[in-house]
Formats: sequence, C-alpha cells, structure tokens
Amino acid sequence: MYRKSRLKEFGDGRRGYTIGEVSTIVGLSQKTLRDYERAGLIKPKREARTNNRIYSEFEIEQIKHIIHLIHNEGFTLPCIKRILQLAPCWNVFDCEVKENCPAYKNPHTPCFVTRNKVGTLCSGDCEHCGVFINRKKTKAKILSRPGSVSEETNYSA
Repeated sequence: MYRKSRLKEFGDGRRGYTIGEVSTIVGLSQKTLRDYERAGLIKPKREARTNNRIYSEFEIEQIKHIIHLIHNEGFTLPCIKRILQLAPCWNVFDCEVKENCPAYKNPHTPCFVTRNKVGTLCSGDCEHCGVFINRKKTKAKILSRPGSVSEETNYSA
C-alpha cells in the first residue's frame, strides 16, 4: 500500500494515482510508463473529463512485475507481451493466493474466462490487465518454424 495522501479522488468517483505520482513510486519516467501502455502491457483508467491516466494499485503492481521481468530476468517488452499471451496470470504476476483461485485450478482456461464463469481472487479489473489486453493477439506455436502459419485464438470475455 502506498501513502494515502497520494491517492486522489477523481471527479467520476474513481480513486488512483496520476502518471507523475506513479513515475515516482516505481522509479520510471513518464515516457517509459506511456511506452508500457503503448506496448499493450498496462492500461490505466482515464479520467472522463480530462482523459488523464488514473493508475490503481493493481496497475502499479503490474508495472513492478514488468520492471522485475526486464531488469532481473532480462526480458524485452515484446517478450513480456508474448508471455502475457501464453502463460497463466498467476504465474506471470506471482500470485500469492493462487492455490485458492479458480484460475489456478483451471490452468488451460484464460483467467478472464474463468472469472466470468465462476470468479477469481484477482483484485484488479480484467480490462486493465496485460493478460486480458493481449487476449486477441495471434498465437503461434512457441517452437514453430519461421514463416509458418500461426493460429489465432479469440476469447470472448
């Protein structure tokens, strides 16, 4: 949890942090945060009146996981995007309650599909999660030959 004094109430009743505050919290530039958004790794909410980004604690935790994957595991942004397409959410985001979550018990079904059917223990909005954001992307076999035809999987949420 971050300092409550930074948490702002926006005009439409949403609570969150501005991009400047998140930049300070996670130690990244605002440009880098926008790059993560452009790459499809995060999707902060927008204030209706001004269209300013509103980051929740859920998005901040996702950003911290992305930072870890880049700096500690050596992944690139395209690689992280691919991981979000292929790996289960509880594995990508190192979920602390995964053993009790229906998404963990149904590993071959995307977490957002499981959430619509029976619910999950995730505290964030699916629409703002990297796994959900990348759900409609083309999925090729991991070890397919270059130039081979890929399969496309579209999940309805």
